[in-house]
Amino acid sequence: MTFAPTAGGRWGAEIGTPESAWRTRKDTWEYLGYALSGILQQRRMGQLETGSSASFTGILQLLESLEPYWALPGLQAVKDISELIGLGRYSEAMSRVESVNEMLRTGFHVSEDGAPGDNLSPDADGPTPSRPAPHIEVLVVDSGPSEELERFTKELRDQRRGLDKFSYHVNVVPSFVDALVALVINPSIQAVILTPRISAHSQQRLSSSLRRFVERRAGSRLQETRSIRRIIHLADAVAEIRPELDVFLMAGVALESLAGSVNGRFRRVFSRTDAMDLHLSILGGITERFETPFFDAIQEYSRRPGGVFHALPVSRGGSVLASPWIEDMADFYGMNLLLAETSATSGGLDSLLDPHGAIKEAQELAARAFGSHRSYFATNGTSTANKIVHQSIVGPGDIVLVDRNCHKSHHYALVLAGASVSYLDAYPLDEHSLYGAVPLESIKRRLLAIRDAGQLDRVKMITLTNCTFDGIVYDPRRVMEECLAIKPDLVFLWDEAWFAFAGFHPVYRQRTAMHAAAVLEQDFTTADYGRRFEEQRAQLAGADTETLVRTHLLADPTSTRLRVYATQSTHKTLTSLRQGSMIHVFDQDFAELNEESFLEAFMTHTSTSPNYQILASLDIGRRQVELEGYALVQRQADLAMSIRRTVGRHALLRKYFRVLYTSDLVPDAYRVSSSPNPAKDGLASWDQAWAEDEFVVDPCRITLDITATGVDGDTFKHDYLMDGHRIQVNKTSRSNVLIMTTIGTTRSSVAYLIEVLVKIAEDLDRKRALSRVKTRALPPGPDSIPSIPLPDFSRFAPAFLTADGASGDMRSAYYLSYRKGTTEHLSSAQIRDRLAMGYVVSASFVTPYPPGFPVLVPGQCFSADILDYMDVLDTREIHGYDKELGYLVFRPEALYPVY
Repeated sequence: MTFAPTAGGRWGAEIGTPESAWRTRKDTWEYLGYALSGILQQRRMGQLETGSSASFTGILQLLESLEPYWALPGLQAVKDISELIGLGRYSEAMSRVESVNEMLRTGFHVSEDGAPGDNLSPDADGPTPSRPAPHIEVLVVDSGPSEELERFTKELRDQRRGLDKFSYHVNVVPSFVDALVALVINPSIQAVILTPRISAHSQQRLSSSLRRFVERRAGSRLQETRSIRRIIHLADAVAEIRPELDVFLMAGVALESLAGSVNGRFRRVFSRTDAMDLHLSILGGITERFETPFFDAIQEYSRRPGGVFHALPVSRGGSVLASPWIEDMADFYGMNLLLAETSATSGGLDSLLDPHGAIKEAQELAARAFGSHRSYFATNGTSTANKIVHQSIVGPGDIVLVDRNCHKSHHYALVLAGASVSYLDAYPLDEHSLYGAVPLESIKRRLLAIRDAGQLDRVKMITLTNCTFDGIVYDPRRVMEECLAIKPDLVFLWDEAWFAFAGFHPVYRQRTAMHAAAVLEQDFTTADYGRRFEEQRAQLAGADTETLVRTHLLADPTSTRLRVYATQSTHKTLTSLRQGSMIHVFDQDFAELNEESFLEAFMTHTSTSPNYQILASLDIGRRQVELEGYALVQRQADLAMSIRRTVGRHALLRKYFRVLYTSDLVPDAYRVSSSPNPAKDGLASWDQAWAEDEFVVDPCRITLDITATGVDGDTFKHDYLMDGHRIQVNKTSRSNVLIMTTIGTTRSSVAYLIEVLVKIAEDLDRKRALSRVKTRALPPGPDSIPSIPLPDFSRFAPAFLTADGASGDMRSAYYLSYRKGTTEHLSSAQIRDRLAMGYVVSASFVTPYPPGFPVLVPGQCFSADILDYMDVLDTREIHGYDKELGYLVFRPEALYPVY
């Protein structure tokens, strides 16, 4: 939201950008507390009060516009405090405000009077008894008489029992629009109750951005006048925005027929007299999401006494506690870690390689949370997850289309599988020394070229990275739809290593593989899609390649099979211990075509001694995102935007740093939206761009151009950020530093980052001023960090080309290098000399890290562009390149008779 004092000192009172509602609301309540404490301080000192009730008007109006969408403290609390202030009873008002601020600070449950509660759960299956229950709200959408609604909420409140695992508070809004606004700005909502009495529009003052977002999501459904249809439309809208929430229908008449007509949209349908069952159902839904089968099992195991006679001396602290040399391990990590360590697969702990108990249940809950048919836990990181998927799908001779800039694990996996690799080039951003993503036009051209070569039947899979290290995000739905129009049984592997969080926010979710697959599956069942496909097929009969490339192709819904896989580094963007990852499967033919080979590949690459702590963290991380994922992702996006705004507005920071916008990272050809930074323009623009543009940029990835500092990215990362101020970042290019917010980012850490950047800028200013005083040359300026032209994939050497002419046999090249006498090391200069006479072929992967994708692969020809790039690359860690010896290349005679 954009709630701040205006230039004239007045506070705005309309509901604005929802991403920052959590921050604006908290700040406003705190500001009210500061203002009241100031007046009380004046009273204690006997001074004339400079404040009055009128001075609080703007703040209270702002809270009056926000609190209708929260149960606590709620609108009535604002009115009560306003009345106390108007009567000059500042001390009583201050006490109420302090209670509210305590609730907002802790996020915990509060009692009916608005004070923090001590409502502890005695149930071992609920929240830990030593902690208060998190604040939970239930949204009721009903425009009925206020007296009746108050009676209903009291009936629900009266159902509470001491043994309830959770407690909640009810908030009522009257309209379709108000319901969507509440869902967007109030992440505390955990369930929704709909009634037939729902009006269409809101009486609240909404900003244009928020109103446009809500109306965009509601669409023509707002015009519906029939009560039952409006209920159904609102249920659908709730599922689109917050699919994790349970939705209940409460009706007064024709309950049985109503239940039959709305089947599948509601958890249950109740009459208005079923308060007890409704209450229990609300708690039941929250409890289901709270369940963590494997985390619970490992806790239970750690509490049991027993003897250890298996191959894990550290189990139960056996090899640690009795040792005077390593007892500090227990001091540092704690006893729970040691008590939970075991190599047993019994006693409720289950086996990752053959799950039938707690792990199986935990994976099924993960599938529910992430919208997949099946989900699998991986304890060796997404590198292993990628290898599992490739090996399960691809065999020797199968053609795989691969983004050349994908993570190195894909390239190694394709070597192991023996696939014929057809590399795709992402669009380059030479000015910023970055790669973007692979244009859909390039993918379609490659598929059509392979089709024209008579080799389309060999194409098995396409692998793309979504989102890229630098935050470039594909439109998976369109990519899959158009590729399936050319190859109806194509398998998709989306590497979402950096995108695990995206499924828990309505804007992000539409760009995830699992959601896109579900939308396509639904589209393919509609008569409208079938009709449009038949019309297009008739129009495109005999069309040439250029026409097909320019046309948004529709897939044949009668023959297309959706086979979609996503690998996610849960530990990178959600809560999990390091190397905790997941594989999500949305494959209509999984049971028939891939289940056995998938499980075999899983056995091949998964350790027989998986880390149970990682598995438990995956389970509890899933619990977290089902209960508060929306709040966390919304917060991380808002914090990222606050960094962007601060850098852009701060005069000194602007002098040395520039945040790259969408217009910098996505060329105009791939954007329909006109905004240079859609997320900055509010939720509506952000949502529209992510629905329409071919590529978008994750606003939580902040690419900071540091050209004006005169320092290269690697030096800036190590010398200035990490060594100088202990700020960790993942990636740099020659002229950029990538900063990203996550669900673990705090306002304090953002403030510290800004503070550090200001200190660095001040230091640079001082150095330049000093050099002018000493009449020496200035330190490097804006033009001192030249960009590096980014090389495309060159080509495979003729010895390793496959029959289609567009893919290569990387496996043969990889293992040829094992043979004695086939390779040698050459420097860059020596390779350039040989290029004048012919070509030189790489015998190994050459991978700068980060970001971790190879510049050269086995069997690839060197080019002058590649050498130019590598010669000036300042990345400290380059896998496959020896600074002393140079590059590993094939001897010419090893490739005879090609030479």
